[in-house]
Amino acid sequence: MGSTEDAQAGCRPKRQAGEDDYPAIWVAYGKLFRKKRSKTQQELADATGYSYEQVASIEQGRRPAKVAFTEAAERVLEAGGVLAELQDDVERAKLPKFFQDFALIETEAVSRFAYDPLLVPGLLQTGEFARALLLAHCPLPTAHCPVLDEETVEHRVEGRLNRQKLLLQTPPVEFSFIVGESALVNTVRDAELMSSQLQHLLRVGSSANVELQVMPIESGVHTGLNGAFVLLETLEHRHFGYLEAQQVGMVISDPAKVSAFGLRYGELRSQALNVEESARLIERLAGAA
Repeated sequence: MGSTEDAQAGCRPKRQAGEDDYPAIWVAYGKLFRKKRSKTQQELADATGYSYEQVASIEQGRRPAKVAFTEAAERVLEAGGVLAELQDDVERAKLPKFFQDFALIETEAVSRFAYDPLLVPGLLQTGEFARALLLAHCPLPTAHCPVLDEETVEHRVEGRLNRQKLLLQTPPVEFSFIVGESALVNTVRDAELMSSQLQHLLRVGSSANVELQVMPIESGVHTGLNGAFVLLETLEHRHFGYLEAQQVGMVISDPAKVSAFGLRYGELRSQALNVEESARLIERLAGAA
């Protein structure tokens, strides 16, 4: 592990992105937007209700277009759906680069099982909880080091919340989450935020296509002690695993390794509290937060 001095140096805000650092899909959207443009930037700004600077930034690929902007631009430019077709890719590019490949596979899921021992899973986080995890300044505690600038934090939060559309997808995706009790008792920011997050878990956990279980702290030795993982099946019945640690992600496609993930997940399900017991525990923790 690095020294304290190394850690402090690592907590400096990341450098500002140069032109070549903008996601390719944002630049592609901007070029297509420019091609479709039949008005000046100011006329487009007035017609869509956005500022001149916002329109210029999107056109130059410096800023991602939000859904509301794309809807307005489609209407004003009569773009025929070509900008809307890119919107999901624009949103996905807000996510960390190491996660984007798996996020794309995730859009084809028919089932997704995840074990998270230390953190509330991103698909189950509220916007404020996600923001609190990502937005902090040294020497205050933060789950992200080097520290992210506020614009990147907002992009990450937006990307994370956009992924949550999977929970409401039709036909529904089958979800199973096993969350470590440690993730529920380790306070993020303050008790009010934790209570709100726990209440959100109860709401999502009551959905017909979502099973939420808690792995108690006192469970002893189990197959999840090696860390978090995700097991996913696609529409084409391909199976993938996913591992992530310290801002590094790895998609696993080897059938033997993915099969081992399935066996481990089955063991974890049998050792965790059942759905009803888990809900009661979360209710108690929410009330005590």
